[in-house]
Amino acid sequence: MRRLSLFCAAAAVTITAFAATSPASATPYHLIRWHDTGFCQIWDQSIPTTPWPANYVVVSEELPTFEAAFATKTGMLQNGSCSF
Repeated sequence: MRRLSLFCAAAAVTITAFAATSPASATPYHLIRWHDTGFCQIWDQSIPTTPWPANYVVVSEELPTFEAAFATKTGMLQNGSCSF
């Protein structure tokens, strides 16, 4: 039992080290705005599904990082293109 615990701990450390050294893949983001509320949301394009319900429109170009999407959303909130 002790060997199994040591093996699991070693495997977890190895996986963590591998994940820390592998480069993060950049997934594109878009801003979507819901028709009924005007609420803007950052949408990660790596999610294999589409937003539900389908009453939304994409209001930004493809953005490379979450930070860029957040900055775009902040600007759209300030100029009144989006609510909340």
